[in-house]
Parts: sequence; structure tokens; C-alpha cells
Amino acid sequence: MDNKQTHRGYDRSILALSIPSLGALIAEPLFILIDSAIVGRLGTTELAGLSIASTLLTTVVGLCVFLAYATTSSVSRLLGAGRRAEALRSGIDGMWLALGLGVILAAALALTAPHILSALGGADGVLTQATVYLRWSVIGLPGMLAVMASTGVLRGLQDTRTPLVVASVGAVVNTILNLALVYGAHLGIAGSGLGTALTQLAMGAVLSTVVVRGTRAEGVSIRPAAHGILANARSGAPLFIRTISLRLALLGTVFVATHLGAVALAGHQVVNSLWNFAAFALDALAIAAQALIGRAIGARDHAATLAILKRTLIWGLGAGLMLGVIMGGTSPLLAQLFTTDPQVRSAISAGLVAASVFMPWAGIVFIVDGILMGAGDGVYLAKVGLINLAVYAPAATLVYMFAPSGSAGLVWLWVAFGLVYTGARLVSNGRRLRSDAWTEHTL
Repeated sequence: MDNKQTHRGYDRSILALSIPSLGALIAEPLFILIDSAIVGRLGTTELAGLSIASTLLTTVVGLCVFLAYATTSSVSRLLGAGRRAEALRSGIDGMWLALGLGVILAAALALTAPHILSALGGADGVLTQATVYLRWSVIGLPGMLAVMASTGVLRGLQDTRTPLVVASVGAVVNTILNLALVYGAHLGIAGSGLGTALTQLAMGAVLSTVVVRGTRAEGVSIRPAAHGILANARSGAPLFIRTISLRLALLGTVFVATHLGAVALAGHQVVNSLWNFAAFALDALAIAAQALIGRAIGARDHAATLAILKRTLIWGLGAGLMLGVIMGGTSPLLAQLFTTDPQVRSAISAGLVAASVFMPWAGIVFIVDGILMGAGDGVYLAKVGLINLAVYAPAATLVYMFAPSGSAGLVWLWVAFGLVYTGARLVSNGRRLRSDAWTEHTL
């Protein structure tokens, strides 16, 4: 087979994994949008309560994304090594970890809901509504984390279509349940939380059943094993630290934007939302890279590892360039879609242009993150995540201290985020790829 045919084969594999992953990634945020649309008709107080509670819930769930990353990595590498039974056993252990963690977090959030939500700014009627929503919705937290872990297993097995189907059906079911419980049963915001919780539990059950059936077909036990659960926790811990470093960088950016005034903050909200939306496409490619690299490294196929590395990097750079051109080229139009305030429009347009310049870098960074995760290089990602955050902090501080308010300040903020933070991630990840250490992790 010549190089052109090989490239086409890898391209087909990348697309086959990334397109369904993109659909599943987009489907998940629909839950909050659906809740917002339904609860918004109940009143301003209810919608404000939903905003605070959902922010807390999505933050907690976001910090647990290591459940998906860790299982994808371990399952794909074991599968590549021809150890399918062990791959499935590792996935089952990861799912038990997710279930246990979900129960613990749900109980903790239910007990401390008023205190945490009050610290986030909730008061009076808003605090009451937020507490009601959170306490009903956390019932589904074990299901949410089970979805993450089982999705990670299926990605490791290179099945991204099943999570897409379940996420899509889940979005439809969530809408029907919420409408029935909020308006049909007259439960108000509690109905929205309960409807989402029931949907997430059902999704977790369906995906877990798919994995369990495959595991039993291989004659592998599905009983919880303490050593396997602890092994999954240890492998996921570095990725948890990496996620915290990313969250802190994003929170720091919002903090600086707040200091730059209402115009800059409003503009940042839109620019950041569009950046995150574009990141879904890059994340989908990173998922494909993670699954393919993990399998190649597990098989100790050095030639395939390098070929996948090159093709996925090309895809990441290409996607980043395309998204950057679209984001920067349509920035005036996009600004008009979100506000009628001319100052905020100007800030959005200028911020999008600044952000678009660094989108190609982001495309490479996302792919390399996926590659290193697939290789089981989580410890390195955790270390450099903290270093990159330390590098970015002085740049963000300088913007905070010296940048003007309004559009100019927002541009400086996104230059700092793109040039310094994304640039630091690009350099640190690129340095790792130039060595062979990332390919030498044992199973």
C-alpha cells in the first residue's frame, strides 16, 4: 500500500471517529439549553436560579471528564496489545469508579447546596430556586459520570456512534420529560431538575448495558474490583490536575475581563462562547487521535504511531486554520447576532479577530493533548498544565493592571490568552513530541 492510500485510510478512521464524537459533544450542552428554554417561561427568578445551579453542576461534571479520558486511554492501548478482555475489565473498573464518585458527589452537593450556591451569589428567591433545582438534578449525577466512563470505554473500542445515538435520543427524551414534569405535573423548576436527572440516569444505564454485554460476551467479570478501581483513580488523577489547571486559566481570564468593565465582559462572554463552540470540533478530532494513538502504541506499532501522529496534526492544523478564518472573517456579522449595543459589537468583533489568530495553534494543541492522553502520558500533561498556568498568570496580571477598558482591553486579554497561554501549551506539547518518552508508557 502506498503512502497516499495509507493516508486515505487514516483519514477515513479519523473522520469515522471524530464526526460522531462531534455530534455527541454538541448534544450534551443541549440539556442546559433545553432546561433554560423551559424554565425561562416560569419566570426570571427561576431562570436566575437555574443559571447559578447549572453553572455549579457543569463545573463539577467538567472536572470529572478525566473519567472519559482515562478509560479511553487504557482501553485503547490494551485493545491494541491484543488484550481485549483486560481492556474491557479496565473499562468496567472505570465505570465502577464513576458510579461511586457520582454517588458521593451527589450526596455532598445535596447536603451543601444552599451554602455553595449562596457563595456563588444566590440570595432570597433566586437561592431558593437554585437549591431546589440542584437537589433534584444531582440525583442524576451518578448517571452523568457513568455516561462519561462508558463513553470513554466505547471510544477506546473505537465506537463513537453509540454515544452519539444515546446523546441524541437523550436530548429528545429530556425535552419531553421536562415539559411533562414542569407544566403537566406542575412541579416547576423541580420538574426540570428531575427530568434531566432521570434522562441522565437512563443514558448511563443504556451505555453501561452496552459495555456490560460486550464484557460478558468475553467471559469477563463485571463485579467491582478494588485494585482495578484504584488503578483507574491513579491513572485519572493527573488528568484531573490538568483539567483544574485549564479551569483556573479560564476563570482567571473571566476575572480579568470583569475588571475591564461591562463592555469588555459582555464582549468576552460572546467571544469565549464562540471559542468554546469551535473547540468542540477540535475536541472531536482529539478524541479520534486519542483512540487511534492508544491502539497503535498498545500494539507497539511505531510506524503506525508516527503516521497517525502526522495525519491528526494535519487535521488539527487544517481545522484550526478553517475555524480561525471563519471566526475572524465573520466577526462583524457574528457581533450583530448577539447585541444591538455598538460598543459591545465593536468589542466582540475585535475580540474575535484577536482570538481567530491563535485558533490554528489551538488546533495543534488539542490534537497533541489527545495524542498524549492516548499514549497514557497524563503525568506529563499534569506537570506542564501547572507550568503553563504559571506562565500565563503574569501576562493576565499585566492585562489586569495596564490594559484599557472596552474593546482594546478585550483584544489585549485575548492576545495574552492566545499568545502566552495557548502558546505555552503549544511549546510544551511540541517539546514532548520531539522525544520518544511519550511512546514508552507501559500498560
